[in-house]
Amino acid sequence: MSVPSHGDRVEKQIREATERGEFDNLPGAGQPLRGLADRDPDWWVKKMMAREGLDAADALPPVMQLRREVAGYPESLVDEAREDNVRELLRDFNARVLDERRRPVFGRHSPPVVATVDVEEMVARWRELRVQGVEQDVTDGVTAPTEPVTPPSRRSWWRRLLRR
Repeated sequence: MSVPSHGDRVEKQIREATERGEFDNLPGAGQPLRGLADRDPDWWVKKMMAREGLDAADALPPVMQLRREVAGYPESLVDEAREDNVRELLRDFNARVLDERRRPVFGRHSPPVVATVDVEEMVARWRELRVQGVEQDVTDGVTAPTEPVTPPSRRSWWRRLLRR
């Protein structure tokens, strides 16, 4: 006589529960199991990140995060209302880039680097985008003009100076 294995006991309990009707009317009964067709080995990480509200970009190395950040400039700065705030953000970015460059490097390969941004050039581009945004807001609320708008006549700078 052989001793019943653990698997045999489990199968017996499942069979008896089925005969008693304990598995009847369960949610999802008769439907295929979800996620079996997905062959992505990182399914559990993606599901956990979605459940916890995490962003995959936060797991990137600091250099790659800086590259993603600079790729969005100056468009990502348009919501800033003051030029001083924009300058401070850009100075902070440059400081983080320099801090990243000072980190020790391990291995044979040279590390990826991020270029610092020219604060004055980026502020000028920010100003242009702000002006375009204001013009866009104005034109969105205005219907077609009834009369053609003529630009004011341009005088040379020295005529304006002599007129004073």
